[in-house]
Amino acid sequence: MAEHSERRHQRGTAVLTRARIVGVLAGALRWIGTIVAVVLVAHVVLTVGGANPENGITQFVASWADPLALGFRDLFMPEDPKARVLVNYGIAALFWLIVTSIVVKIVRRLG
Repeated sequence: MAEHSERRHQRGTAVLTRARIVGVLAGALRWIGTIVAVVLVAHVVLTVGGANPENGITQFVASWADPLALGFRDLFMPEDPKARVLVNYGIAALFWLIVTSIVVKIVRRLG
């Protein structure tokens, strides 16, 4: 009888450990997606707001935003460069938020 109780305890511990790992992983993925979206939105705000393109902060944000925009960087090509950044990087930010949300749900369900 003691063996049965011990096995049940071990299974319960394993389930709790797995749930914690899945929770941490899902939380980390959510934060990563949110940070990526924030970088993209910051680039939009700096560009549309007319920030100095030679400023170090503006250059730093742009250097991170460009690769994170994936294939959206030149999806639409309006003549106004500010509108181009607003539309393309805005869509990229939405993409990251939506994909992150889907991935987090999948991780939680599989976990």
